[in-house]
Amino acid sequence: MPADAPTILATSGGIGTGQRTRLAFTAMTDYAVELSGVTGRAPRICLLATAMGDDKAVLHYLTEAAQVRGFVPSHVALFPMPTVDDITAHLLEHDVVWVFGGSVAGLLAMWRLHCVDEALRVAWQAGVVLTGISAGSICWHAGGTTDSFGPKLQPVTNGLGFLPYANGVHYDSEDQRRPLLHELISTGVLPSAFATDDGAGLLYRGTRLVEAVAENDTAGAYFVERRGVAVTETALDVRRLQH
Repeated sequence: MPADAPTILATSGGIGTGQRTRLAFTAMTDYAVELSGVTGRAPRICLLATAMGDDKAVLHYLTEAAQVRGFVPSHVALFPMPTVDDITAHLLEHDVVWVFGGSVAGLLAMWRLHCVDEALRVAWQAGVVLTGISAGSICWHAGGTTDSFGPKLQPVTNGLGFLPYANGVHYDSEDQRRPLLHELISTGVLPSAFATDDGAGLLYRGTRLVEAVAENDTAGAYFVERRGVAVTETALDVRRLQH
């Protein structure tokens, strides 16, 4: 059952440490499932860990976390070759596509190499909810800041562009994120941006931001734009999810 409009939930959350498992999905991912409108059966979630090089241990822990949460998981891996013949058809069989963090630069390169970008666009337009954390948030936007190239953050400017904004993640927990995003917007390297603290997410219907949400009591979300020669940052209203 697809969402009633193209839907992206771009987050710095949705997963954490489990009590009996290595990883556990959290309230933000539950919200993504809710947005899909699925009822009467277990939600189907497709896991993409391309940004972690399709590490088998990561995929195992994500699959385990999904099963514990009551989801029916699958995954698409691209190394050493794609695990399904028709990626578009596979994604369309799911309610949610969930993208893990890691190297957003590597993720974008591999997705374009195997036309996953095109498959994701079809799924998004068909109402499959797209979500994820960190690299799995930046990827939907025009670009953002990334540690894909090393510990000193650098810009990534070739995001999928489903959303016409830049994206800042881990805004409160990594010191380089905020000043670099401001600098890149000031110099025109990146367009205006929406940013999230750890535990916050941005809900887009089509290309319009409709709300900021958080799965904890403190996480904020922000809009950053250039006005003349100055860059301004505006805190957004944040709805707290039950957690």
